[in-house]
Order: sequence, then C-alpha cells, then structure tokens
Amino acid sequence: MAIKVAALVFSLLSFATAKYASTPIHDLKAGSISELTRRQNIYKRDVDPSALYPAYNLSVPVDHFQNESMYEPHSDATFNLRYWFDASYYKEGGPVIVLNSGEDTGVDRLPYLQKGILHQLAEATNGIGVVLEHRYYGTSFPTPDLSTANLRFLTTQQALADAAYFAQNVVFEGMEDKNLTAPSTAYIAYGGSYAGAFTAFLRVQYPDIYFGGISSSGVTKAIYNFWEYYSPVAEYGPPACILATQQLTNIVDNILIGQKSNTVLIKQLKAAFGLEDVTHKNDFANVLSEGIGGWQGRNWDPAVNDPAFSQYCGNLTSNTTLYPTTANQTSTAQALIKAGGYGNQSATLTTQMLNYIGYVNVTQVAPCEEEGETQDECFSTHNQTFYSLDDITQSWRSWPYQYCSQWGFLQTGSGVPADQLPLISRTLTLKYETIICRDAFNITTPADTDIINAYGGYDIAYDRLAFIDGEDDPWRGATPHAPEAKARTSTTDQPFILIADAVHHWDENGLFPNETTADLPPEPVASTQADEATFVKAWMAEFGVATQRKTMRRVKVQ
Repeated sequence: MAIKVAALVFSLLSFATAKYASTPIHDLKAGSISELTRRQNIYKRDVDPSALYPAYNLSVPVDHFQNESMYEPHSDATFNLRYWFDASYYKEGGPVIVLNSGEDTGVDRLPYLQKGILHQLAEATNGIGVVLEHRYYGTSFPTPDLSTANLRFLTTQQALADAAYFAQNVVFEGMEDKNLTAPSTAYIAYGGSYAGAFTAFLRVQYPDIYFGGISSSGVTKAIYNFWEYYSPVAEYGPPACILATQQLTNIVDNILIGQKSNTVLIKQLKAAFGLEDVTHKNDFANVLSEGIGGWQGRNWDPAVNDPAFSQYCGNLTSNTTLYPTTANQTSTAQALIKAGGYGNQSATLTTQMLNYIGYVNVTQVAPCEEEGETQDECFSTHNQTFYSLDDITQSWRSWPYQYCSQWGFLQTGSGVPADQLPLISRTLTLKYETIICRDAFNITTPADTDIINAYGGYDIAYDRLAFIDGEDDPWRGATPHAPEAKARTSTTDQPFILIADAVHHWDENGLFPNETTADLPPEPVASTQADEATFVKAWMAEFGVATQRKTMRRVKVQ
C-alpha cells in the first residue's frame, strides 16, 4: 500500500526518474523515452528538432559479411538506414560530421543538430552535421521481426559496416551536384557511451573512410560482470548519502540473504516499503536500487539534468522525518535495523530508513497504484511469456540482445568484493540480471566480450582518434580513462581529455548563444568543447594538405 504524503514532497519528486540495476518488464513495455527528450518536452524551450530536420533513408545491405558463418543463413536483402542532416554551415571542402546514435532512436539525437557538439563542430569546420541511426533501432530494421534468429544481424561489426557504407554512398538532398562521399570528403565521427566505443572502432576498422573520430564516454572495454559501475558513485557521491545507502542496503541484504529462511521477517521488510506484493526478493531489491541509479542522469544543463539522484540523497541524509505518515512505522524500522545487524546505530538509521521508505513509496509504489497494475506487473523481471514476444513492435529486444550476446555490462551487487559494502543488493546477481538473456534469446552462456575487446579494449588508439571522458562517470571503468588503463598524454593528433566533475558524455549537449551564462556551460565542459573544435580544425588542415598532395600527384602523372 502506498503512503500518502504531503503535496509539497510529491511535487519535488514528481519529475524525478532514475535507473534500476535491471530493467523491469513494465519499463521494457513502455519503451525508452530519453531523458533529454522528456525534459525538453517539459521545459518547451526549444523548437522541436524533428520539425526542422526531415528524415532520409539510405538502402544498405542487411549482411555485409557473406563469408562469416555466424550470419548464416546469409541475406542478399537491403534495408533503409535512417539519417538526418543539416548543411546550413557547409562550404566547399568542409567535412561531414556523423553523430552515431547508438542504442536509441536517432530522433533523440536530433537536438544535437541544433546545439551541442555536433552543431558546434559543423559550424567551426563549415561542415555538414549528420545523425545516423543504428540498425535495429528507431525505424532502421533489417528484418521483419525481432526473433532471435533474425537478430543474428544485430552486431557491432555489421553496424560499423553500415556506417562505412553510408559514408561511401550517401547523396544529400539538394546537394546532388557535389561528391560528398568518403574518402574525397573528410568524414569525422562522434558518439557517446556505446556509440562512443562504436566511433572508436569505426576509426580503427575503417581508417580510409573515416578521417577522424571522437569517442565520448566510449565503453571500449566490454566487461561481463560490470559491478564496478557503482564504484565512481561511491567515490564521488556525497559521502553521507553513500554511507547511508551502503548501510541500508546491508541491512536489507542481512535480512534477504542472511536470514533467507525467515519468511516472516522478509515479509515485514517488503511490507515496510509498501512492496509486500512483489513476489521475488531480487525484484524487491531491484526496486530499491532505483534511487542510487540516478547518478548517471546528472547533467550540467538544468533542462537536461535528472534531479532524481539529488532528491534521493536529500531524502536519505535529512536529519528530520520528511514523511509524517511514516511516523507510525518507527518501531518497525527499528526492528528491521536491529534484525539487519545495525541495532547499535538505530538512533541515526531510523530516520534514514523512514525517509527511504517514504521515498520508495512516492517514486515507485504510488505511481504503480495509479496505473492500476499489480506490483509484479510494475516491478518484476520474471515473465517468460512476455520475453517470448518478438514481433517488430518489441523494440526493447535490441539492446538486451547486444549486451547478452557480446557486450555484457551487467551491473551486479553480488560482484562487489566481500570487504566492500555495495550500493545495491547482493541479491542482484549474474543469474538475476541474465533472466532476460535466457528467457528472451535462449542465451545461456556469458556474453562473448572477446569479440568486442578484439577492437582494442582499454588500449585502443589511432591517429585522429580522441577520447573524452567524465571524471565521475559510472562508465569510466570501461573507458580508456579507467583506473586500470594505461596513462596517456593528450596531443592534437590523439586527444585524451578527462572532464573534471563530469558524468556521462557531458560534452555532447549544448546551449543556444542566448542561453549561455557565466556558469553554463561550466568551464570544464566549455573548454573541452572548444578543444574539440580546435583539434578537429587541425585535422581538417591536415586533410587539406593531404588532398593537395594527391591532386599534385595526379597532375604529375598526367
């Protein structure tokens, strides 16, 4: 049952969203609405970019690798790969800047044609800005359904070949008189997160087609059990919030795991949070992971920033009980704290536990009740019937197939070393996080991360390939800026920049000139974006020299 709370508290939380360690089926059904799109819809401050930039399609091969057995039976078909472009700043000799949209519909990347790094680079270089959709996302589907058999063409290798084919064959509407294909025109790629790794791989695999690339928060090292996702949160998050989360999570685990046969106590724990009807213990613990998962959604731009993490921490670290109606649960909270092994800290943890309960009720339990669904319908990841759906409308299947088959990145609590207190429950195990792999795709073995890491992993490097990462990014441990990776020196030819205090590809979004202030963008972001424009212009000067030499050689031959 949801706790009724003061309207003020609810209004503070109503726009907050975050991420679970494992995505519940309810959220898969709803589809992914990007936080960028959602918050821009809330603020209504920008012209809808989809009204400014029409979509185009290029027919590309479904199967670029007819000799590789993993794609059998092979296909000779083609499909429409969607893209958008803006040639407002183009001048003869300018590059084509391709923003790879990654594991999302390309529509959600269109704001970057208006402002942000794609717009900035196109303007700085007199280039054409392009948003290129990834196969099996948005409308760029090569197959009539998303059955496991038809998902065999969903690999990073095939998608890289798509991007190369695009650069060699695209003809931009209204510019049919110009040869704007590679290699006669410089193609510079950009991507963030998965698309950042994709961009790095693209530069290395197709160096004669893509002249340069910028990998922002590029997760170039595929890691199957990526429990380290929460390590930067623990290191850079507010200490009081981190400690409270660790202790409260440990209390939960000491009950769910340490007293797993005590069904009465476990039922009492679930009921305290208003989640008594969640059948599985791991689903219950997964709901509790949502608040700390908001760290990645932080952004320097208030209109893009997700306030969920700050609100979560504000609740847990408050010295006063924020939800008056939880006062009657004081004795229950104290009993749970004692049962969880923290009875000697009850004076401090009782208020934190009560606020935790209130927060979960407001952000999770109450919205579920309002939708008229059962708690298992809202929060469970156990549903073989749902996972068997594979028609073309089940677009949720695309990214799970990629991480189940090749990428990994399962964010477990069980993987955290025994001498550390995790930020999410240890009941969130590899077995739990791979339910979707087994039930949706019949993938019963670990992801083949060797396929991805063969591109270079932490050590990937190439001329005119930049790595831009965030100091506080939870994904940093999978990037070339990981603590485990070799130190590098940043140069114009191989830029290597770590943005102070930044989270996930903070250089990608931007502001209109009339929106900038003394503090926005913050100096580390503004200087990084300026550096990116500077080194890309240097790369273009290099391209111009190389083009001149080729022309002179042709003249001599004649």
